Amino acid sequence: MIHSQIKDLYKVIFKSYDKPNLEDHIQKIIDLDEYLPYSSTFFCVTNTQDLTFEYVSKNYAACLGLDAKELKTRGMRYFWSRIHPDDIDSWLSALNHLMEFTLSEIEENKRHKANYTWNFRFKNADGAYVNIIQNTTPLVFDSECKPIIGLAHYTVLHPKIKMEITASAKMLNAKNEYETIYFNNFSQKLLNDNISNRERDVIRLLILHLSSKEISEKLNISPHTVDTHRRNILKKLNISSTGELVGMLKLNQHWL
Repeated sequence: MIHSQIKDLYKVIFKSYDKPNLEDHIQKIIDLDEYLPYSSTFFCVTNTQDLTFEYVSKNYAACLGLDAKELKTRGMRYFWSRIHPDDIDSWLSALNHLMEFTLSEIEENKRHKANYTWNFRFKNADGAYVNIIQNTTPLVFDSECKPIIGLAHYTVLHPKIKMEITASAKMLNAKNEYETIYFNNFSQKLLNDNISNRERDVIRLLILHLSSKEISEKLNISPHTVDTHRRNILKKLNISSTGELVGMLKLNQHWL
């Protein structure tokens, strides 16, 4: 396919609408899947009400060696059967806590701005348990405003990487930046509960090598407040420098 054809198709996929509906939004994502390169990530449109996958991207097979048609036919119960048995309890606890937090702490008219992340080990076609980080954005809610349709992105990591089972929720703020509003580690506490959600946001941006001024602009707080957060983070984690912190967390970004 020549460059001009790709450019034209790209424009069609991302064509803007004054009031795009959900079906248009999902279809754009599905259309784009044909042109995405193979990588260590795949995505699905999930339906937790029917326990089905309404769409499975092509990279599912590339990442896990499994058949996307089988996943769509057998649904979520089949997907769950491939989660590591030792992770089931922590994984279910993480999902339950996220749902309880959503229903009790997030106003109904703001739930469409939320984003959720959790992780687990999953058996691929070779029988190896790889690490999967799932990031889900709700698209449709039921009559009780529980999320039922979601766009789920899955990042597949090497099985030798040691990961704790964690769950987090983020919310878009007035500047369209995600802020952490919930975090819990369902395995051993690494970044413990003494680290506040705001401090987690600062850490997440430090990993991107942003300065205190840049972080202050993204979080809508003063550079002085950012510096205070940085000092408190170092003290709580008993480390001597921001460089040490960034180096440690770059190897374990699932902590955030």
